Amino acid sequence: MADRKILICCGTGCIASGSKKVHEMFVKQLAEKKMDVSVLPDLKCTGCNGLCERGPIVKFEPEDMAYYHVKPEDVAEIIEKTVIGGEDIQRLLYLDSKTKKRIRSHNDSDFMKKQIKIALRNIGSIDPYAIDDYIEAGGYQALKKALFEMNGDDIIDVIKKSGLRGRGGGGFPTGVKWEAAQKSTRTPKYIICNGDEGDPGAFMDRSIMEGDPHTVLEGMIIAAVALDVERGFIYIRDEYGLALENMHRAILEAKERNYLGTNILGTTHSFDVEIMRGGGAFVCGESSALMASIEGRVGEPRAKYIRSSEFGLWGQPTVLNNVETWANVPVIIMKGSEWFSAIGTSNSKGTKVFSLVGKVKNTGLVEVPMGVTLQELIYDIGGGILKDKEFKAVQTGGPSGGCIPKELLSLPVDFDNLVSAGSMMGSGGMIVTDERTCMVEFARYYIAFLAEESCGKCVSCREGIRQIHKILGDVCEGKAIESDLELLSELSETVMEASLCGLGQTAPNPVMSTLKYFRDEYLEHINQKRCRAGVCKNLTEFYIDKEACTGCGLCKKGCAPEAITGSLKTVHGIVQEKCIKCGNCIDICNFKAVKVR
Repeated sequence: MADRKILICCGTGCIASGSKKVHEMFVKQLAEKKMDVSVLPDLKCTGCNGLCERGPIVKFEPEDMAYYHVKPEDVAEIIEKTVIGGEDIQRLLYLDSKTKKRIRSHNDSDFMKKQIKIALRNIGSIDPYAIDDYIEAGGYQALKKALFEMNGDDIIDVIKKSGLRGRGGGGFPTGVKWEAAQKSTRTPKYIICNGDEGDPGAFMDRSIMEGDPHTVLEGMIIAAVALDVERGFIYIRDEYGLALENMHRAILEAKERNYLGTNILGTTHSFDVEIMRGGGAFVCGESSALMASIEGRVGEPRAKYIRSSEFGLWGQPTVLNNVETWANVPVIIMKGSEWFSAIGTSNSKGTKVFSLVGKVKNTGLVEVPMGVTLQELIYDIGGGILKDKEFKAVQTGGPSGGCIPKELLSLPVDFDNLVSAGSMMGSGGMIVTDERTCMVEFARYYIAFLAEESCGKCVSCREGIRQIHKILGDVCEGKAIESDLELLSELSETVMEASLCGLGQTAPNPVMSTLKYFRDEYLEHINQKRCRAGVCKNLTEFYIDKEACTGCGLCKKGCAPEAITGSLKTVHGIVQEKCIKCGNCIDICNFKAVKVR
């Protein structure tokens, strides 16, 4: 009984859903029960469990049982029936989206079955505030192995042979980067963790820093041992309050145990880490702009004709990897390169963490082997499209990623396949769209974001993206002509070729991919002055199909401007003069009676 644990998800998503109040109620109720300390379950706040859409999540170990959508008022019943009585509360168990059956085991859910946890291995099972939890889970054993059983060449050789590629978007071989910095004779050298993560809808790195901060530190310390580096930085965007707090505490704990600091664990190796807070500029996710920001300069990129491993922070050899990359390092050192390289595809080894969001039933954080198909991600793990609507496309790689259509659902997801499809891996954002998504407006939205976030240093990016945005706006408003599509393509190619950094070089991806796969929607906007998704207001008119309408009244209740007429069980209609074209009626109609003219 003493080994029993109650694990409450206190990642950002579950906190937003009220998990802190759930935790407070557990503390209060358990105290009131005055249970014998020897049988009292160990109550912990953990990081993100992944299935954010169903939070707050409460897990029970060793039973591997979980409850979802837990409210503070459920706690007394949970303690009485489950903790004390050993009884399941059916309504709180996982509801399978396909079979509609309740599933007791957290790991048996359709969301979890196909996942392999490496970077996320501890998140949801340990208290990120307790270094002893990390150590109990095997933490810092890889560091000890690196310190006492390996030299720098050995460490780099393992990372190289593992095939680990950078998870921040570029996919550059991690071991090759480390080796280049190691060979440089110039000192001092630096190590940086990129925790800037500015993609809309992406929260992979944030969740790792929140839920398992010591794994990031351990990965960095191992690299410091291999490269003989004494100083490192973790660059975290200022909006990530919980990640900042947990990383800061982890650094203090690691120093107390001598995993950080002078003469680590009695060796000659010394390494210290400092947190740098980013101001929120998207471009500072680019390595050279990030380094400029750490140096106290404006976050602008430079031409990288000399790589950061030779000329980086303050002009010195620097190794920069993102959070997820660092989280993989300790496991690779412990289990070996062959173990890691056996997972994934020929050129993309291991697993990848994705934030699966948008019009999908199971939104959240997933970690899957490289090579899993989009079909498996969206339908098997994600549970399919919300309200069983038709899947239209998925955007991978963040704002600069491309949109992949349903015809390519069988595409295996890895670095190379995504690029060949006109998209990219990026840091791992994955936004699912349905039939109610206008692909022209979708591209316009992300181009607007990138135009705002461009640092403005090079003309091609600064002016080119703005012009692309203007043309897309004209298409959405029905003001464009067909030749504008050729201009869009030409502008996009120019921005890609002439821009200095990755932001500009990839910014046209949403446009180029939607032009490639959804050109008919562009032409429909231009020639027919119609937006089939009912999103572009100038080109949209909603009407109610008399044959399909059941007179349920749901659309009328949800119409704020009171533009819908009709009484209960009679056919409804829309007064066009009052309609503000918000689309709420088409979204809430269960009988597909609302149409777009």
